Amino acid sequence: MTAALALGDDALVLSHRLGEWAGRAPVLEEDVALANIALDLLGHARVLLSMVGEEDELAYLREERAFRNVQLVEQPNGDFAQTIARQLYFSTYQELLYGQLAALDDSVFAPLAAKAVKEVAYHRDHAEHWTLRLGDGTDESHARMQRGLDELWRFTGELFQPVDGVAVDWEALDDHWLASVTSLLERAALAVPAGPRRGAWTAGAGRQGLHTEPFGPMLAEMQHLHRSHPGATW
Repeated sequence: MTAALALGDDALVLSHRLGEWAGRAPVLEEDVALANIALDLLGHARVLLSMVGEEDELAYLREERAFRNVQLVEQPNGDFAQTIARQLYFSTYQELLYGQLAALDDSVFAPLAAKAVKEVAYHRDHAEHWTLRLGDGTDESHARMQRGLDELWRFTGELFQPVDGVAVDWEALDDHWLASVTSLLERAALAVPAGPRRGAWTAGAGRQGLHTEPFGPMLAEMQHLHRSHPGATW
């Protein structure tokens, strides 16, 4: 299922990126919070990838061009503000998407979405809390948060490119996402980035297996242990 692979790869890749913060977060509570979000996403990925095949093989034995995640989730963590910007953009989208999928009784994704939307609501709330705190904090925190939002803005349009097998109103999702993000940024005294989200100068080929430069090294790290010890059990 192309749709399950796309949504599963989104969750898997972002889970790994968030896991990179283990032991490095600004405060101990954030080590725990980011790890918990990563584990939630890993759980979503396992369910989704199991609809396609054996999840460990799909996660650890595919080549880069076989992954169908959006380019947003593979972007490096950067500083903490950039991680929060990425999380704000993605978790707002994911909560809206799962909300629509949960309401579709005939969708194969409805059972997962009904459970996952509650977890993703926490992910979005966590990102919103930090966006407000950093945006309306010191001059330094404000500048870093704005820079993170600006740098990742061009990756957000791809979130709303229709995925075959996901029968939701993508245009409505995009409208709701933009309204939600705009409202929050205004509350945080931050500017909505001015760059385009769609078109020739924006990102948007991850669903076709075309990824950005940071993805290859990340994938090599994620797959290293499994490829080094094929068939091992723990």
